[in-house]
Amino acid sequence: MTPPASPAAVPAPSSAPSYASRVLGLLAGGAAGDALGYTVEFSSLEQIRAEHGEGGLAHPAQLAAVRAGGTVPVSDDTQMTLFVLDGLLEWIEWANEGSMADPAACVWLSCLRWYRTQAGQVPEGAPEPPSRWLDARPELHVQRAPGDACLSGLAQRDMGLPEKPHNPDAKGCGTVMRSAPYGMVPGLEDEHVVGLARQGAVLTHGHPAAWTAAAAHGLVVSRLMAGHGLVPAVAHALEWLGTVPDDGGTARALSAALELARSAAGSAGRPAPLPTTLPAELGEGWVAEEALALAVYAALATAPARDEGDDGDEGDGAGPAATAEPATHFRAAIALAVNHGGDSDSTASLAGQLLGARYGLDVFPGGEVPRWIGERDVVIEAAERWVAATS
Repeated sequence: MTPPASPAAVPAPSSAPSYASRVLGLLAGGAAGDALGYTVEFSSLEQIRAEHGEGGLAHPAQLAAVRAGGTVPVSDDTQMTLFVLDGLLEWIEWANEGSMADPAACVWLSCLRWYRTQAGQVPEGAPEPPSRWLDARPELHVQRAPGDACLSGLAQRDMGLPEKPHNPDAKGCGTVMRSAPYGMVPGLEDEHVVGLARQGAVLTHGHPAAWTAAAAHGLVVSRLMAGHGLVPAVAHALEWLGTVPDDGGTARALSAALELARSAAGSAGRPAPLPTTLPAELGEGWVAEEALALAVYAALATAPARDEGDDGDEGDGAGPAATAEPATHFRAAIALAVNHGGDSDSTASLAGQLLGARYGLDVFPGGEVPRWIGERDVVIEAAERWVAATS
């Protein structure tokens, strides 16, 4: 595979966030959504409202730990995203030194390193990958409700392949929630984003929806990183899904999210109030295509009606928000993605990644990564290492 291009080769509007801002915005935005969602992941909407009020969990200050000056941990979603990112980073570092490496194998070995943090050792017969900087961070060795398929898929001695996937019937959201890094590689062509996402997914999940949802998320992230708006980025992924003979229902779920977000906008010229609940039609997010659809709906249904800072195509305007302020949009989208009785950490993490890629660090007040995120320092270092190797 051709080594990644410099981000400077990707055209973007002059007012767009910098590449470095988008990288850290994506990783930190995903971590913020993940951390908030993880606190209520196994609660029903009724339980969330009973504890946090009728508006649900909408701000970290509602959590006692944050009010006391503490932090909120991320889940396995962010852990695995960081290890996938580090696998790709190792491939890029090899390329920068003039050496060839297989990016899919690098990701597998990095995922084995994540497995080692959870199980204490790699599976018998599997290669023992050398440790890297990420392995030395003790907070990443804590078990944060890792998915069964992720663990069992990586517990095998061999590498899952598209023609021989691990857990052939599994389509949980454990693939899509770790797939953003494939869209972060500067200049990577769509076919390679898709190929890497598929190879990464079949390490643990073999159902078509598991890899197509992961690939679609990677494609959306790739377009957002290049300066496109939310709607055209989603439309681009849908166009690709239309070429896949068996996408496991991902195109149907993503199309439904787009149409439902548009309907939430109300009649022309009369914006509707922001939605307060996710559509039941999109499911609960436990499986890959549902998690992606819910995240896309949350990002679009709370979006400004027209964002003139996008690429000139149809902008972010599927939703009814009256303001284009990125931090306001981010907070509304994360609140919507968190407050439901399904997989709150995955849906909120994905939504946070999308908006972080879209707006960069402007999703946070003052453009600073929040200090209440438990793994804040790890996320910042991961972003800095990535930018240094890809710029």
